[in-house]
Amino acid sequence: MAHYPLNHPLRPVFRALAFLTGVYLTLVGAIGLGVTAGDPFFHRGSDWVLGLRTNPAAAWLTLLLGVVLLAAVVLGRNVYYRVTLVLGWVLAGYAMITMALIQTDANVLNVSMVNVIVLAALGLVVLTAGLYGKIGTPEAAQGESRAAHGSRASAPTS
Repeated sequence: MAHYPLNHPLRPVFRALAFLTGVYLTLVGAIGLGVTAGDPFFHRGSDWVLGLRTNPAAAWLTLLLGVVLLAAVVLGRNVYYRVTLVLGWVLAGYAMITMALIQTDANVLNVSMVNVIVLAALGLVVLTAGLYGKIGTPEAAQGESRAAHGSRASAPTS
């Protein structure tokens, strides 16, 4: 069974990174909608926003992913943990699928290799944030520590 640490001390750092990722995705989506206003939905033009190539379809998708991530970070608790785990895999999978479609007519989201690299990196950041985002009671964390490390875990001190 996988071990996800409870109440990891670096959780706030990873949560801040997930927040910044959500802000970036939301900005790319929102600015992309403004830049591509009036273009056909699956336009294959040369519109770039904050380093990523875009069209209206990609802008809407990026905006949706960013807003979902921001909502999860703001809600916190274990909703944040679960959403970031799933969204990290979604972003990484989205990057791999778009990489397979770059040089084909199926590139309806108008992506380039820069998009693939950025989305894969952001997916790994969000996934890592999810891996260290699980929280619980101190007693549950102590039990998890004992289970993960066997008898080497130290007893709580008063």
